[in-house]
Amino acid sequence: MRLRSAAAPFASLALVGALAVGVTPPAAAQPAVLAIWTPDLTTGEPAGVRLDGGSVRLDGAGAYLAPVEEGSAPRGAAVPTGLLTLRPQQLPGATDRVVTTVVGDVPAGSDAVVDVRGRRAATGGWTEWIPAEPGTGGMVAELPEPTSEVQGRLVITGPPGSGPTVRGITLAAQPATGRLAQAGAEQAAVHYRVFATREGLVGGTTANGHVITERDHFVALPSRRGLSPRDTSDYSVKVCAPNGRCAFAPVWDVGPWNTRDDYWNPPSVRQEWRDLPQGLPQSQAAYKNGYNDGKDQFDRTVLNPAGIDLADGLFWDALELDDNAWVTVDYLWTGNERLSAVVGDLPVLAAPDPAAPPVGIAANGAAVPVQCVLGQGADRWLRIGAGQYLAGAAVPDIGAPPGCATAVTGTPDTTGRTAG
Repeated sequence: MRLRSAAAPFASLALVGALAVGVTPPAAAQPAVLAIWTPDLTTGEPAGVRLDGGSVRLDGAGAYLAPVEEGSAPRGAAVPTGLLTLRPQQLPGATDRVVTTVVGDVPAGSDAVVDVRGRRAATGGWTEWIPAEPGTGGMVAELPEPTSEVQGRLVITGPPGSGPTVRGITLAAQPATGRLAQAGAEQAAVHYRVFATREGLVGGTTANGHVITERDHFVALPSRRGLSPRDTSDYSVKVCAPNGRCAFAPVWDVGPWNTRDDYWNPPSVRQEWRDLPQGLPQSQAAYKNGYNDGKDQFDRTVLNPAGIDLADGLFWDALELDDNAWVTVDYLWTGNERLSAVVGDLPVLAAPDPAAPPVGIAANGAAVPVQCVLGQGADRWLRIGAGQYLAGAAVPDIGAPPGCATAVTGTPDTTGRTAG
């Protein structure tokens, strides 16, 4: 959702208030409304923003760089960007369309948007964050599937010291149309071979507010659509190196090169660079094929084809890489397999045996697919891929997966697709 000027008439918010207390407008005046709410900004999770007298402003110390959404800054210009992740809202029914309204002040060269996501019925996880865009009835986030729980995230960009001041947000969920009923069909997580680079930047702050430590375990992808809130496993990947080692890790940063390149999505959904095929990062097309004159969205000459950044511990310890490399990545949230969070940085073993050789790492905060369970109690093991096992205590909440018929050992699954 784009920020409206505080000086503009705010009739839409007045109408929202009337609906909330049961006043029904003429049928032609407003689409049906399932629920309306105004999140408490003071209870949001800040990353690169600060709360000042009940208003949200940029905090340059924790902001990351990204272009202004509306393009009011010169092409290639990058400005500080901050996030405020709001509390989820349970709805009385299903929605796939959320209209958002923001009130505040926005100077030239800055902007404010609202991303929205929904809880997925099939997996219990979340859809990707969908930026609200102009649509019927205002600024609208069209969710990829019906949901009865939604969450908003305020995104503000602007020059240091003169960015937006946001004083309030209203979200209005409309009843689901049923147009995406097929969204619950069984599907595997998408996986692609991309070039990985080491992020480094120890002591810096990621886009979600995490302070980077030595030998850290997380990844960065070039779109905030798959950015997990701080210390969560909402969006995780499985990364497999050519040496056969794999790592499971959460997405906690935005990059490399671009910030609006969700290349794992089909062109009809992709936020930018929609003329590229699914699975091809813009940076790779620029570096190898001269796409966009060989430049990224900031007009920088692309010096490598990286589609993922790896934190140092993931790069050196989990995957045992000594240089940038082509890897295979599973974007785990894109599938319909239930994922469970890992507690602690733990080795992934080649067999359900503490003496088995390690074949990678499941990072603290990562979400992994528990395919089946072997043993009980202290001898319980979880299979998370072919030739990939975790000790049962690593994943406290696993739901009710089936028992494994037999242990599958041998060559670990390094294809990027989780084995059945």
